[in-house]
Amino acid sequence: MSAWLAQYQSLFTWLAIGSVITFVVSLLSLPWLVALIPEDYFCHDRRQPAGMKKTHPVARMILLIMKNILGAILLAGGFIMLFVPGQGLLTIAMGMVLLDYPGKFQLEQRLASNDKILNGLNWFRARAKAPPLKVEKVD
Repeated sequence: MSAWLAQYQSLFTWLAIGSVITFVVSLLSLPWLVALIPEDYFCHDRRQPAGMKKTHPVARMILLIMKNILGAILLAGGFIMLFVPGQGLLTIAMGMVLLDYPGKFQLEQRLASNDKILNGLNWFRARAKAPPLKVEKVD
């Protein structure tokens, strides 16, 4: 058993380093990202077009691919962090936010309509001096 651990020791070291980096980046970027959400983002029936729609189609496609690759990496890393030290659930959540998939906006609305989650989001926004999010309750 110890030979197996020695063989994968560098892998575990790199996983731990990646876990710490992801944790620090999450803590630093989360308040800033939450403050960027438009205050009426959750008040619409469907997602409003992003400003990226006005960019060149090739640049937009490259950005979408990069965003989804980063989301997939975070999702996979978060899953791994469920079993090694790290912020697995937070990393999975960040990956899910970045990925594009059917029903994503409805899931975001449902989550944001939860009072505890909404209070947390608005706490981040208050610290960034951004107005609170307006949310229509989803049943």
